[in-house]
Amino acid sequence: MGGRRRWAGATLITATAALAAPGWARTTMTLAEAQAILFPHVTLVADDRVLTAEQIAAIHRRSDVAVLSKTVHSWRAPDGGRLFVDQVLGKHEMITLALALDAGGAVRGLEILDYRESYGGQVRDPAWRRQFTGKRDGAPLRLDRDIHGISGGKLSARHVTEGVRRLLATNGIVFAG
Repeated sequence: MGGRRRWAGATLITATAALAAPGWARTTMTLAEAQAILFPHVTLVADDRVLTAEQIAAIHRRSDVAVLSKTVHSWRAPDGGRLFVDQVLGKHEMITLALALDAGGAVRGLEILDYRESYGGQVRDPAWRRQFTGKRDGAPLRLDRDIHGISGGKLSARHVTEGVRRLLATNGIVFAG
């Protein structure tokens, strides 16, 4: 049952994304592929949470980013690391991302699972995503200051950056301690 529970949410997210995606949508990788890259040879345990109104308000205050969903999709690693799967708005369409944190709450990796926009796909570029490695809750993480922007994809880059900042705050408020 553990294996089925672990990936049930991933299947639902992937299936929902595929149904809602326009013709130019691009699934870059599956959740299982992202997990293998971000947490190789590690079995993750599903640890989804439903946020309270107080947690939502605290995350918004700390990150300065609105919380789009009360449900946080996450998986816990045996070493205390955590994998989040979340969505942010690009310019017009949703971007699905996977964010991996180490046990201390620092970003260990960021992968783009689904990108539905016709422009700005550079957020999938490994060099651009590496800018987030090592960032922690409380880091400014502002586009064009701490994170380089993307020509032709400024809104996608801004919203991915904000999504990472929000997930770092979520980790600090909901999961750390």
